[in-house]
Amino acid sequence: MGLLLKEGIDINLIKSAFLAFSAIGILITLINIIPILKNRLPNYTFQLAGLIGNTSFLGIPIALALLPSTTINFTIGFDLGTTLFAWIFGPFFLQEKSKNKNIPNIKGLLNALINSPASRGIIGVLLAYLLQIDEILGNYLWIPAKIVIALAIIIVGTRLGIITNQNEKILDLNEEIKFSILLKLFILPLIIFLVCKFLNFNFYQSSAVILQAATPTAISTILMAEAYGVKQKIASKILFTTTLISIFTVPLLKMFMNLFIQTT
Repeated sequence: MGLLLKEGIDINLIKSAFLAFSAIGILITLINIIPILKNRLPNYTFQLAGLIGNTSFLGIPIALALLPSTTINFTIGFDLGTTLFAWIFGPFFLQEKSKNKNIPNIKGLLNALINSPASRGIIGVLLAYLLQIDEILGNYLWIPAKIVIALAIIIVGTRLGIITNQNEKILDLNEEIKFSILLKLFILPLIIFLVCKFLNFNFYQSSAVILQAATPTAISTILMAEAYGVKQKIASKILFTTTLISIFTVPLLKMFMNLFIQTT
């Protein structure tokens, strides 16, 4: 909310949010209707871990460090689109199926939408605009927002520390986990790159959304897996491994963008 009030809601934020939300939605649909992909990613834990990135705790700090401030709305937009999809459909996918499979759980879907952190942030911003206190509130919230961003990496590190102390073989990866990692760190950024070329995004716009797509698996995937008791250990392994590998893949991706995207 602090970032949104400070930077304002514009068409760039909306485009980026729609890109993230629709790309994840289309990909998760294709995974579940194409048999070969469904065999590789047999349940929603694998699928969400391969598509939902840590855009809030890692993506935004990375973007602020590597990109000009003019791209912040593209970064925030992608984060909002990803967060909305994760908290709307994540609980909806992972919760126990309705007794009547022919009737969609509309109530559960609406509850997930209302309780989404991204939804609440957007509602707060809209209320601030309606009350015409957006500038004042934005100035006040900007300081805590910067503090949260600066300390976000600690949350990631703490969670990774908890995982490593669980006496599990973190790097004992089966084929499904490996494919989920491949999807998160390589396939998804490549798809977003192709979409950016199709939409004729400029270098910095493309860099903002591609870097967000290349972030490691989000902590929210573990939280949802734990909340619904669905494949928690798998979610932990994918989070840990993608975060570890992203130490190398994100800088390499930035170098690739500097050499290739900027010159084309």
